[in-house]
Amino acid sequence: MNVLALAAITIDGFIAKDEHQSPLKWSTKADLKFYISKSTEAYVVIMGRRTFDTFKTPLQGRRLIVWTHNPEEVTTDGVEATSEEPAELIKRLENEGVTTVAVSGGSAVYRHFLEAGVIDELYLSVIPKAFGTGVSLFDAAVEQEFTLVESKVLEDDQTVLLHYKTVKLQAPQA
Repeated sequence: MNVLALAAITIDGFIAKDEHQSPLKWSTKADLKFYISKSTEAYVVIMGRRTFDTFKTPLQGRRLIVWTHNPEEVTTDGVEATSEEPAELIKRLENEGVTTVAVSGGSAVYRHFLEAGVIDELYLSVIPKAFGTGVSLFDAAVEQEFTLVESKVLEDDQTVLLHYKTVKLQAPQA
């Protein structure tokens, strides 16, 4: 199973001005094109409740799972909801035959899935805007090492895509 985290961030490191702002409102066309392509390739997309609320509809051509404390409150047709722990959810999806999952925010979801050790790759689209304040990529302190795989400018000549792999910590040998 390969678990990708996909995020658009401003040059000052924010994923939104506030928890109600959709990246559709401020991201670039090149980033949106990348997001659609990568999330469709993954097919299964996991996002938090507040992030889903900024989209309001299922993602066309993708299986959408909303990760929330209150799954019974998500009643949109074509959308699954769960409160499973990240590792349990990923294991269940793997048992269903899923090979790739895209984690798509928000900041609490990114943190929980990273802390659970299930994020394998991180794609950051750096958008040439600054908010000054806003919602950080992670909603609390995290410690994680990454290795840069690739950096490139997307087709709009404005958006920089950074592709990282997480460094998995080795368990001590007995």
